[in-house]
Amino acid sequence: MIFLVDHNFKGHARILLGSIASQGWLDVVPIRFVMFEEVGLSIDSSDRVVWRVAQENQMILLTANRSMKDEDSLEQVMREENTQDSLPVVTIGNADRVLNDSSYRERCVDRIVEIAIYTANYMGARRVFIP
Repeated sequence: MIFLVDHNFKGHARILLGSIASQGWLDVVPIRFVMFEEVGLSIDSSDRVVWRVAQENQMILLTANRSMKDEDSLEQVMREENTQDSLPVVTIGNADRVLNDSSYRERCVDRIVEIAIYTANYMGARRVFIP
């Protein structure tokens, strides 16, 4: 499973991926994190563009905070464009705790791995808040 990492979550994602790798999950579950620049997105891409790129490339968007305001907000885009075949957006509830709280980080890792393994269970869910 490929996760598209929101532009302001890169450092957090590296730490999460390190935890996923150190627990041996990458030997069992093919998880990959890709950054905006790897898929041709700029940091000022609208939520609508980001969501569409993620969906078109079968990636789960991993974010900590995306706008819930205006017509191109992530929430509005999901309301308008989400289908039963859409991949979810995974939203970390507290980004700072990923950096500073190993227990919280491990719970996030567990949920990311669960979502990667059981992706079909999350299709159409719009947004999944973790941990």
